[in-house]
Amino acid sequence: MVDDRIRKFRKMLAEAPNYEVWKAAALELDFLEGNVEWKEEFGSDLYHYELIYDRLSNLRAYRQQNDFERLKRALREGLHHDLGDMGNTALYTRSRVGTKHLIEEYITQVCESLDFLCDTKVAGFPVADKLQFFRDTLTSYGRPALLLSGGATLGMFHFGVIKALWEKGLLPQVIAGSSIGAIIAGILGVHSDAEIPDMLVPENHDMRAWKWRGLFSAIRGDGLMDQEQLKACLRANIGEYTFEEAFQKTGRSINVSVSPVQTHQKARLLCGYTSPYLLVWSAVLASAAVPGIFPPVPLMKKDIHGNVLPYMSRLKFVDGSVVSDLPIERLMHLYDVNFTIVSQTNPHVVPFLNRRGRDEKISVANLPMHLLKSEIQFHGQGLFDYLRKRVQPEMLRQVAGQMYTIMGQRYSGDVTISPTYRLRDYRRMLSNPDPAWVREMILQGERATWPKISMIRSHARISKTLERCIHRLKSEQRRSTAELRLVSNADSGTS
Repeated sequence: MVDDRIRKFRKMLAEAPNYEVWKAAALELDFLEGNVEWKEEFGSDLYHYELIYDRLSNLRAYRQQNDFERLKRALREGLHHDLGDMGNTALYTRSRVGTKHLIEEYITQVCESLDFLCDTKVAGFPVADKLQFFRDTLTSYGRPALLLSGGATLGMFHFGVIKALWEKGLLPQVIAGSSIGAIIAGILGVHSDAEIPDMLVPENHDMRAWKWRGLFSAIRGDGLMDQEQLKACLRANIGEYTFEEAFQKTGRSINVSVSPVQTHQKARLLCGYTSPYLLVWSAVLASAAVPGIFPPVPLMKKDIHGNVLPYMSRLKFVDGSVVSDLPIERLMHLYDVNFTIVSQTNPHVVPFLNRRGRDEKISVANLPMHLLKSEIQFHGQGLFDYLRKRVQPEMLRQVAGQMYTIMGQRYSGDVTISPTYRLRDYRRMLSNPDPAWVREMILQGERATWPKISMIRSHARISKTLERCIHRLKSEQRRSTAELRLVSNADSGTS
């Protein structure tokens, strides 16, 4: 009887049309499989539960006593990412929804304490000092980032990941992408939160990106596909925003990976920090210029008068995933990123991903496949390293160099979300998608994200709370400045 119920809820889980249905089925399975008791027990050798308990008790006591000074100190010096190893992957694979209740209570208490300190007037702690406190705490604690990989049209899956995270309030402020991931990051980066529901409707987009030109065009170096068609598609979907203008509209930091064509150049991460005046569509066009399919392109910028001009016209760039599909280290330096959510759709990567988490122990049954993957990567890198240094002609040397770089990259994050491909999906890689198939890929992206929500929430909720507090304090500071200006003007008028 219990087995029948388990089969029933597993079927519901696999076919859930939305997160609410999925979560209801997952909670029933947690109960039937005995995971509820595990979540309620504090003790475990998977994390330092005594440390978490002590921190929780202190924060709770300081709030109840209105002891702002000790609360402030506890938050400033005690907030550390992955405190007591509470982000251990094993803590999120035992049950389908949530983890140890102690961890969830601690995170809730931290967020409530931050909101309490932010929104309560405290003597000797003015808004300017509060704002600096929260900025410093966020810099120390870090923030999550969402990285969207390449994968041609199969990258429509990314929209589902974005939808699932946005609906749960977990969509990071930092978004990075390469190739199709750059296209979707660009589209997301110019849509405000209020516009996201419309953004997730396939019919609202121009999806005519592909137009076949033929083999002779590719031989001439112009690519298999018509780049003007892709450019028109990108400009229709992204608009004429620069990176700076996009951030001013949405508050999201778009980051686009591009790879150089010329020697003496390195891969670049284009964003509001590194290239504020570049046009987003231009960066995305370069990141989507897959060698052989689209030719390299120069980047375009707006000048001080708003005119569109080439940016370093001697330089051309191609597909970002060739050299830097997931620019994790660069994001860490630019944004204090401490946690990466990767939506990985590259067809040459997905079959080799470890779907249960990077830290999972390798079982005897999985050992042969794991060894095979490792051997392919090791010997493949060695082969292409040899060829890129010695092979002739130059074109083959460049291809070998690109293959060496592809095999040497890291393609996963702290949380990696990926699709399960079917043969018919591969046939759509270089074709314009129809709305029905896009909706199917969005749902697949959502279903792949839902099991990761608990782990993402544990890592991201505190930093998201800090970001919201900073936003509220900035607004309060602007209001105070405006009120002071009005009073000053009124005094000047009466004198």
